[in-house]
Amino acid sequence: MHEISIRTATADDLDAARGVMLDTVYRDFGTGYVPRWHADIIDPDAAYLRSPRHTLLVAVDEKDGTVAGTAALDSRGPAHPPNPAWLAERYPSGETAQLRRVYVRPEYRRQGLARRMVRALLDFAAAEGGYRAVYLHTDPGVPGAEPFWRSLGKAVCDEREEPGGSRVLHFEVPMA
Repeated sequence: MHEISIRTATADDLDAARGVMLDTVYRDFGTGYVPRWHADIIDPDAAYLRSPRHTLLVAVDEKDGTVAGTAALDSRGPAHPPNPAWLAERYPSGETAQLRRVYVRPEYRRQGLARRMVRALLDFAAAEGGYRAVYLHTDPGVPGAEPFWRSLGKAVCDEREEPGGSRVLHFEVPMA
């Protein structure tokens, strides 16, 4: 068991955080870097550190300083397209805290780390104020993703069930 601290990322953490995120999109999602989906990974400073309503957390192994995981929140709701129009209307930007990049390196998984980071993001959203909902989407093909998010929230749209839909599952998570 590793002793892990969770804290707000600083500029000094961004390269290591970017590494966790890129490793995840290549290894777990199999998509690799796609600019229209992953611009925040390349520039997490602009995406998460410059706005007081956004945040990027890092989980750091106290033994050696390894960034073991990331979790982010921003105030952008799901865009249409590619998401269904009704979903973009239900979760508008500015009023929606969107959870993003909740990623944990494989050797640190199954220790409750993602759950701890999500709790910290929910606390941030509640303290920040102005958010009326917490939203996220996930790829249910990633091992463990669907049951993890179902344990924390309610599925509001399963695009696998829609004609011509994608492999995207959308959730609302109760605010802290």
